[in-house]
Amino acid sequence: MMSSAVTATKNWLNARTDTEQLQLLMLLALVLICAGLGLRDPWPADEPRFALIAKEMVESGDWFFPRRAGEYYADKPPIFLWCIAFWYQITGSLNLAFLLPSALAAMFTLYLVVDLGRKLWNSQTGLIAGLLLVFSLQFMLQAKTAQIDALVCGWITLGCYGLLRFMLIDGNWRWYYLAWAAMGFGVITKGVGFLPALMLVPYLLYRTVGQQAAVHSAQRLNLWRWLAGPVVMLLAICCWFVPMWWFVEHSQDPQLLAYRDNILWHQTVTRYANSWHHLKPFWYYLVSVIPVFWLPLSLALPWLVPRWTLALKQWDGRVLLPLGWILLLLLFFSLSPGKRGVYIFPALPMLALIAAPYTKEVLAKRKFTGLLAALTALIALALAVSGLAGLAGLHAMQKLADKFDVAPWSFLAVLGGAGLVLLALSYRRRRWLSWPLFVSTLWLLYSFWGYPMLEGVKTPKHILSSLAQQVRPGTEVVLVDFAEQFVLFSPFPITHFGFNTPNDQQLWAAYQWQSSHPEAVVLLNFSLLDGQCYDPDKAVHLGFAHRADWVMLDTESRRAQCPAPAELPVFHYKAAGAEPGAH
Repeated sequence: MMSSAVTATKNWLNARTDTEQLQLLMLLALVLICAGLGLRDPWPADEPRFALIAKEMVESGDWFFPRRAGEYYADKPPIFLWCIAFWYQITGSLNLAFLLPSALAAMFTLYLVVDLGRKLWNSQTGLIAGLLLVFSLQFMLQAKTAQIDALVCGWITLGCYGLLRFMLIDGNWRWYYLAWAAMGFGVITKGVGFLPALMLVPYLLYRTVGQQAAVHSAQRLNLWRWLAGPVVMLLAICCWFVPMWWFVEHSQDPQLLAYRDNILWHQTVTRYANSWHHLKPFWYYLVSVIPVFWLPLSLALPWLVPRWTLALKQWDGRVLLPLGWILLLLLFFSLSPGKRGVYIFPALPMLALIAAPYTKEVLAKRKFTGLLAALTALIALALAVSGLAGLAGLHAMQKLADKFDVAPWSFLAVLGGAGLVLLALSYRRRRWLSWPLFVSTLWLLYSFWGYPMLEGVKTPKHILSSLAQQVRPGTEVVLVDFAEQFVLFSPFPITHFGFNTPNDQQLWAAYQWQSSHPEAVVLLNFSLLDGQCYDPDKAVHLGFAHRADWVMLDTESRRAQCPAPAELPVFHYKAAGAEPGAH
């Protein structure tokens, strides 16, 4: 594996033509992104939810209003879910389908960045921008994860691509309108798809204060053509919004009305301005996300900032526009109280783009290459020492293994040892090569070794298997305070009372449901039992998963009385083609 990575790198360096280099770059990215594809199931937190909804779309034939175990899912617009469902319909394999949208979106994003670098500077700069992106930790992490962010990053990068081509390259209005169309489709993928529009702010500065001669003649004042851009975005949004609104209005279904209001307001404006989770301080991205997840670019910032400053003094729009946009994006997300590391991911492709022209100069600095090699050595050494300590049976390592229910010591020892060997092989001639070689090895080992190793920890299959030994096939299972993976992997018909229903109400409703369905069993976290409705001593323990002790409750464990719940909706789901529904 190490020799193949070294050979691939040498082949790229020695390629004779720009086309060969581009082909090798895309092949390298494809290998790293698709490594292990189909070898793992959807993992929490988000992947089982999206996979379940897409699977339910295909099973039920209802693609327009996403449902999660029969309950309408209004947290996100449907485009990403449609993509998974499409590939599931085509391939018949959910393990392939749930990761393909992110993988393809990442490849598309990579190509856009390379092409922008080639058109704004030259072919070599474009290829360097692509390599910087491929070996950035957050890019590959999102490319190999079934979250919405890789797809929305693709739309946002396409928006930036269209604006930069229009503003700096040829002034062709089709690129301007393509950018706004991409923003519209980005919005109905995830609400922040409009973010490329922020690039108009530094562009206004560039036009009014900067070099007027650099502005293409086609971009001269034409107010109506400029205003047509947002109209194109609205038309793209309407491809989903208008039929959704029409169906909801004509149905007058209270659940669909709640779906519409939730997705239009609660999950957009309220989520941004008054977020109810992932609360972080204003400086969170600067101190907790960028230094780690944007490696190695974050390590190069002390050398890149002076080059960018000089470019800004010269009013170089190729740097001014992307850099200004990156800073505005960081400010936009920093102002919201709710923050996650993936929110700022769309800025990374533009950062790789404006870092590429100066990368050769930065790599010539011994301090930078020394820091990069030292960082690689530190990470590899820490992994190797942790792995060897675990293999030696050190008590602290054993406690960690017990806590997380996995013993990755051989994996860590091999990965760390490989990193140290690669560092030694590249140290004398090209120290900077230690990072891409180590990162490539990391993703390959993680994909082919780490995936199988973590399967038992990341899924509740063993809990459901234990349950299957306690009940007859086809037994109805009532879920209380559960995650989507318990539905996705369940061989049983599922009943629940809403994901956002308070836990005590869910438990009371389960008790009442079991009164009229005595063959049904309840599956829940043992810590939720307060002794009020069920006797904890009669609970059947099924095992630990996701840091919880899961138990089964049958009719024998019921108390004589239980508080009556408020009237709750009851949702049902059964896999293998049965239509989920709500009552």
